[in-house]
Order: sequence, then C-alpha cells, then structure tokens
Amino acid sequence: MVATDAVVYLHRKIKNMPLWVLFQDTRSIFSKDGLNLEITKIAVPAALGLMADPIASLIDTAFIGHLGSVELAGVGVAIAIFNQASKIAIFPLVSITTSFVAEEDSATTSSSTLDDIELQNPMLPKLPQDMNRMLNNTGRRHISSASSALLIGGMLGLIQALLLIVSAKPILNYMGIKSDSPMLSPAYKYLTLRSLGAPAVLLSLAMQGVFRGFKDTKTPLYAIVVGAIVNIVLDPILIFVFKMGVIGAAIAHVFSQYLISLILLWKLMEQVDLLPPHIKDLQLGRFLKNGFLLLMRVIAATFCVTLAASMSTRLGSTEMAAFQICLQVWVAASLLADGLAVAGQVILAGAFARQDYTRATATAARVLQLALAMGLVLSLIVGVGLSFSSGVFTTDTKVLRLLSLGIPFVAATQPINTIAFVFDGINYGSSDYFYSAFSMVLVALASVVCLWLLSSHYGFVGIWVALSIFMGLRVIAGLGRIGTASGPWSFLNKY
Repeated sequence: MVATDAVVYLHRKIKNMPLWVLFQDTRSIFSKDGLNLEITKIAVPAALGLMADPIASLIDTAFIGHLGSVELAGVGVAIAIFNQASKIAIFPLVSITTSFVAEEDSATTSSSTLDDIELQNPMLPKLPQDMNRMLNNTGRRHISSASSALLIGGMLGLIQALLLIVSAKPILNYMGIKSDSPMLSPAYKYLTLRSLGAPAVLLSLAMQGVFRGFKDTKTPLYAIVVGAIVNIVLDPILIFVFKMGVIGAAIAHVFSQYLISLILLWKLMEQVDLLPPHIKDLQLGRFLKNGFLLLMRVIAATFCVTLAASMSTRLGSTEMAAFQICLQVWVAASLLADGLAVAGQVILAGAFARQDYTRATATAARVLQLALAMGLVLSLIVGVGLSFSSGVFTTDTKVLRLLSLGIPFVAATQPINTIAFVFDGINYGSSDYFYSAFSMVLVALASVVCLWLLSSHYGFVGIWVALSIFMGLRVIAGLGRIGTASGPWSFLNKY
C-alpha cells in the first residue's frame, strides 16, 4: 500500500513538472486533428522549399566531384563560406520577419478563418480598425514588417556581395587554403562569382519570411522549385558542354537565385503594398534590436561549423572533400525539421499574440514529438542511403574510405538535429530572442573547446564527434527553458 502511494505521489510530481507538457497528448502525434493538419499545411511546403537549395548544392557537388577531388574540396570550402555568410546576414532577418508578420496578421482578427472571410467579402459592413489601416484601395495590405524586411535584406545583400568579393582570398586563407594550394583557383573562382548572387539570395529569403508569416509556404516552394530545376539543367550544360568547370556551376546557381527572387517579388506585390504610407511605419528599430540578438546567435553557431570546415581543410583535400559531402547531406536531411520549426514558429507567434497559452503548449509539444519521429526515420534513410550512394559524389577511394567513417555520425545525429532545429522555431515563435542568443553563445564556447581537443587527437572522426556534442547541447538548452518554466513559458507554473 505504501509502495502504491509512493508511485502515485511520484507520478503526480512528474505530471506537475513544466517539462511534462512536452509529453502530453502523445497518442495524437499521427492523428488527423486540426493541429496536425495546420502543421502539415505549413511544414511540408516549407520543408520542401528549404530542401531545394541544399539539394541544388548537392547536385553541384556531384557534378563538380567528377572534375576531381581538388575541385570538389575547393568548391566545398567556397560553398561553406558563402552559406555561413548568408546565414549570418539573413537568418535573423527571416526569423524575425516570420514572427513579426504572423503577429501583425493575428492582431487584426481572432482567427485566420475570420480574416479570410472578411478579405474575400468586401460587402461585409465593417472590418476591424487595424485591418482597415492595412488595406489600400487595391485590396493590397500595408505590412510594415514586409517593407522593412525587403529594405534591410537588399542592403545586406549588397554589403555581403561586396565584402565576399573583396576579401575572398584572405577568407580562403583563413579556411586553410594557402596561396600555393591547388584548391585556391577553383575555390576563388566559385566564391567570387557566386557572391554576385548574394542580393538575390537575401531578398528571396526575406520574402520567404513574409510569406511564412502569412502561413503561405506554397508560393515560396513553387518559386524555389523553378529555380532549382533551372540550376540542375544549366549545371551539366555549362560545366561539361561549354567546359566552364566550376565557373559554370557558379553561374548556374546565381542565375537561378535571381529567377527565384523575381518570381517571389511578383507574387508578393499582388498581395502587399511594399511602399509604406510613411517612413515612420517601418519597424527598423524593432528589427535591429531583435536582429542583433539573433545575429549573436547565428555568429556563434556559424563559427562552430566554419571552424569544423577549416580544421577539415587543414587535414588535407581528401579530408575536406569527405567532410563537404557529409556536411551537405547532414544539413540537407536535417533541414526537413526546419519545416516543422517554421510551422511551430508561425502558430506559436499567433498564439502568444492572443495569449492563448493552451494552444501554445499543445503546439510546442506536437512539433517536438513529430521532430523526434522524423529524426528516427531520417537516421535510417541517411544511414542506408548514403552507404550505398557514396559513389555518386566521388570515385576517389581515399575520400570514400573517410566517408565510411563519417556516415554513422551523419545518420545517428538526425534525431538530435531535428529536435534542436524545432526548438529554434519554438524560441522565435515565443519571441524568446535573448535566451536563444545567450544559450547559443554558451553552447558554442563549449563546442569550440571540444572541436580543438577532439580534432587534434582524432582528426576527421574527432570533428564529427564534436559536431554531435554541439547539437546535443543545443537540445539541452531548449529543454532547459521550458523545463524551468522561465521567460515566456513562466505561465507553465500555473498549470
């Protein structure tokens, strides 16, 4: 009897813990309820859209890999530099834009259904006051967040292009490609040419943030797919038919990015008046304040991945080629979770704007449960798929041998990665920017120490062990915020 009472008491104590909310309603994880349908509607197109660019990079890698291991390694470094630079410039902007637009959209009405009814029926007697201010005579909305995002995105794109072109060789030198390295020529050519596409990349990603805030992830998907198809078609033509090598790969990618940007701009102008009524309507101060916090976070995370790439380069072109292939697959597979993160962010932003905490906890729990399930499936797919398809990327036996060592880490970390990425979406949806930045800085500091120690003792394998630790610490940081019921989750103390 005493033992039974103790079990009941322990069970009640566990259920009263804030972290327990993440395990609620687990039986509905694969149900067709309203929450799952809404998540799926947002997450699937978003995930496919996010996957398109890494897949295009993978195809670039596959084509370039047949030019030789030196070209593959050099372009691998260039892609890593460009991607990390883009993340530093655009990731804070996209995340903040998504949340701000979602909050503005939620603030105009208590439900998205009412919003759709009012917009589609102009004969209704009265619109909410905020919505009246958002509409002009053509039916397009004035969304200050959208105007701000495009202005900042365009400026950052031009700055990024200029800085990368001017400082290409010093950056490559920092990454381990010295002046006498055979990797310098292909890396320099690819990086400088691809940098010309930076304005298009940042503008298109800013516009994707706007569409996400409207819970429209299909329009960006269509634009990205068109651009990816054009890139895939142009790659073999420019690389092999016109014998342009890595230059052809860079031109194909830049052309596709400008095409995506033009399509998104055209579709966005149909819905939003991009010229604000007054300059004061631009939310530049709000963007810059929260953007700076996320910039700190992205720099910390980017530094870890960039350092890992740099250490691989210092080990040699063979190690860098293997690392590049593993990293591209690692990122491409893990980005599927970003679709869930986007869905969680958008729904949570609306829930917190309306102070609907029941919906907020249900959404956070559901997207994390789905992330775990997705991660387990990805582990199997990546582990088996990459084991049998390594030859698609290279025929170099030394690179293939190293790939066999990296594949287990790429596969095994998928559940950790998916949960970590979804926690990012939860933090942004709850506007928990300060904690997101502060925790990532601490995680990065610990991970950098691991990278230095493990890479110096265990080389290629040590780098992947350190990256696995990096992602694990990110998950712990996410669990800690909700588990302590602090910040925006302080309401859990009342449950």
